Amino acid sequence: MHPGPDDPRVGPVRRAGDDLLAVAVADVVLAQALAARLRATGDWLEAVAGMASVVAQFDPQAVDAGTAADRLRDAAAGMPARPRPAGEAIEISVVYGGEYGPDLAHVCELTGLSEAAFVARHTAAVHRVDLLGFTPGFAYLDAHPDFDVPRRAEPRPRVAAGAVGIANGRTGLYALPGPGGWHIVGRTPERLFLPEARDPFRLAPGVAVRFRAMAPDEFEDRAGQ
Repeated sequence: MHPGPDDPRVGPVRRAGDDLLAVAVADVVLAQALAARLRATGDWLEAVAGMASVVAQFDPQAVDAGTAADRLRDAAAGMPARPRPAGEAIEISVVYGGEYGPDLAHVCELTGLSEAAFVARHTAAVHRVDLLGFTPGFAYLDAHPDFDVPRRAEPRPRVAAGAVGIANGRTGLYALPGPGGWHIVGRTPERLFLPEARDPFRLAPGVAVRFRAMAPDEFEDRAGQ
């Protein structure tokens, strides 16, 4: 519909529906930052980031598609070189291995890491939530090459809430119980779903996460509170 801005990180704006526009961007960090910028203007009914795109909904009774496309293009063109979310990393305590992480040994076989080395690298990294999806509140964290293993050949019909999974380099956090094909390497007693809260899911795109290893007895104490 319009050529993209003179920025190799941003593609052309295109129609995605009667009241929807989409623009491809270089990565999920830029997508999240652009979606947040669009929502903050109040000019859009909604703006949703994907892994490498943003879809924005405009009000056709208030603005025509051409003007909306110009606004989206201008917003994308004005993004800083490397936007980063502000705020402290959320610490999430995890019991790794054993009954809480039944796939940890297999993941270590695939990566060539010892269990201690895997835990050390997983807890040393600062992760970022890229997307929520798959099941409500399921958090896709950014990829790290140390953890690049395929999904399980056979998905589990039920994975417990708080499970920490690994697949394709990413860490996934299960806010709710449900099916899943990720390798489960641990579990947290943290409540990732708070139904009484205005924002019921503790994690959101752009949030930084750091993991802390905890002992099984600490997990039991925390889970019983």
